[in-house]
Amino acid sequence: MGRTVTFKGNAVNLAGPELKPGDAAPDYTGLNGLDKVTLADTPAKARLFSVVPSLDTGVCSMQTKKFDEGLKALGDSVASYTVSLDLPFAQGRFCTAENITAMKTVSDVHNHSFGKNWGVLIESGLPLQLLARAVFVVDKAGKIAYAEYVPEVTSHPNYDAALAALAAAAK
Repeated sequence: MGRTVTFKGNAVNLAGPELKPGDAAPDYTGLNGLDKVTLADTPAKARLFSVVPSLDTGVCSMQTKKFDEGLKALGDSVASYTVSLDLPFAQGRFCTAENITAMKTVSDVHNHSFGKNWGVLIESGLPLQLLARAVFVVDKAGKIAYAEYVPEVTSHPNYDAALAALAAAAK
């Protein structure tokens, strides 16, 4: 039995490791539009990975907007990504409709490698696969500087702690 979080109060199992500060950020192959993207494709600066089950839900939408707004103060010193199993087209439509400018999107629909390698893929307990809500900050050297696996998938992450960790990693 692996690690679990809850989704609307019911336990669901997560595939993959539990990442901790100091761990090397794992690679993945995701999609931005129809382009494959990997960890190596992200710039060597502080990076925020905001992981959400689906952009078409209220908490996920708010999480993306809140980070997009919070990132404006950090400008070009950081890079930020919203990761979900949504199709890249749906991610693009959401970002256009909601005027999301700082956050880039990574769709893990291709092979779920982000979910498996970062320990956020809900592998059982739901009728379809989703990613659990989590936030990671990766420093310039490619190490995890901050990791939050939100215990209840429908709850918000700690925005202030994540943005503080990102600001610290950007220095």
